[in-house]
Amino acid sequence: MELSPMRKLPAKKLTRRRTKRVWRLKLKLTWNAVKRSLLSTIPKNRVGFHLPGCVSTKKQLSLVNPSNDQELALVAQKINDSDKNSSGPTKTLAFLLQLPKYSALDFIDRGDLMTPAASPRENISKMWREIHGSNNWENLLDPLHPWLRREIIKYGEFVEAVYDSLDFDPLSEFCGSCRYNRNKLFEELGLARHGYKVTKYIYAMSHVDVPQWFLRSALGETWSKDSNWMGLVGVSCDRESRRIGRRDIVVAWRGTVTPTEWFLDLKTKKEPLERNGTHENVKVQSGFLSIYQSKGENTRYNKQSASEQVMEEIKHMVKFFRDRGEEVSVTITGHSLGGALALLNAYEVARDIPALSNISVISFGAPRVGNLAFKERLNHLGVKVLRVVNKQDIVPKLPGIVFNKILNKINPITSRLNWVYRHVGIQLKLNVFKSPYLKQDSDLAGCHNLEVYLHVLDGFHSKKSKFRVNARRDVASVNKSTDMLMDELRIPEFWYQVAHKGLILNKQTGRWVKPCRRPEDIPSPLPVGTLEVPW
Repeated sequence: MELSPMRKLPAKKLTRRRTKRVWRLKLKLTWNAVKRSLLSTIPKNRVGFHLPGCVSTKKQLSLVNPSNDQELALVAQKINDSDKNSSGPTKTLAFLLQLPKYSALDFIDRGDLMTPAASPRENISKMWREIHGSNNWENLLDPLHPWLRREIIKYGEFVEAVYDSLDFDPLSEFCGSCRYNRNKLFEELGLARHGYKVTKYIYAMSHVDVPQWFLRSALGETWSKDSNWMGLVGVSCDRESRRIGRRDIVVAWRGTVTPTEWFLDLKTKKEPLERNGTHENVKVQSGFLSIYQSKGENTRYNKQSASEQVMEEIKHMVKFFRDRGEEVSVTITGHSLGGALALLNAYEVARDIPALSNISVISFGAPRVGNLAFKERLNHLGVKVLRVVNKQDIVPKLPGIVFNKILNKINPITSRLNWVYRHVGIQLKLNVFKSPYLKQDSDLAGCHNLEVYLHVLDGFHSKKSKFRVNARRDVASVNKSTDMLMDELRIPEFWYQVAHKGLILNKQTGRWVKPCRRPEDIPSPLPVGTLEVPW
């Protein structure tokens, strides 16, 4: 019997053709299964229903970075697994929703069909030291380790909480304070999932960081004429402490309220950080030091400086948890001016509290703070510093945007001069223009915004990669206090504000009035020497 033409072909060609047919069949079956799952979720009267996050055009497919092979393979595997194992279509759709690119319809509430805006929380107890810089983040930044990314975003959200709850309404008698009592701050802002409790608020004198609204409200009186709310101290609860492998004390510092205030803050004058003769060559920018150390007997909230307030609380908590036999770390985080204050705070903690397991700083868009001696002293004290920086942000280039760069590049001698500002720590550099959701023009204020930082960080995989295909953080958060999102998404600009700008309707009289603050929400620092354990 005559052999078929197929059998006469060489073995190599037969193998290739069979492989192609098998792959075509697999792709066809997989695509048909996906279409059936998607169509089953669409109401019959909504034929044109848009599926959030599904890649449906060549333009959208181009956003998926082919270099992220592991991430693409993981997403594809999840989709296939969910087709085989799930009893309904919801799980498949949830995985598909991880894929960019979004459109305006993606920001219409679809209930349970939408993916959560946070990545899963892994147990990092065996790796927490590396995540906090024990090896200077070697092999963790490019590509960025997913556990490290999530922890950085967590600390960034603590700083964002200080911004979001700051009362900077010039018509408010509590202008410059926090809107909420510390016991419910994270619950009010949706951050209770992180498993931390606030133990103390930090107030600072504002010789430099003084917006015009803070000097005098329209009513003629404010809650404090001399102080404003600069940050908070918190601690991980029992469950979170087990997940992260130790008891973590966190300090979060906010930055200036408006970017234009940087031109007042960033003076070039330096002052000695220590005046006892031991390390007089360690010098830092005078404006930052003034905010951190200023106090006044005639003030209500700054009889102690910000430095004294935060150090007293940290020392008390470290002793409290050490006496219980626990391992303790201190993580200090801040954005902009807050990043500078975080370095000053870390310097003090490392100097005054010996034998701590770990002292780390995670800053966002922070400027230079001190000279080379300051940098070397921090390194000697064992402080680990990770600086998250947007390439388009001008603030990390200050003070001395031109002068310092020239001197640092001329030769090693000029770069070691005591009056040259130097950055501290390891840099994680991001690029705002990598995001497919942000406007592709240079907005100096927007590039410095903390929510923009967190958005770009969430999409960062490596320097050569495009935006992550499975980034989870809510894109709409970018426009909370900016106008950085593309107009096609139709997200309002600067949308984050108090409902009705703080007015409420008195239903009995029909009048719009200003509400009275509850007694527990009226600004009041935690009494010195106490620590509540609310878990």
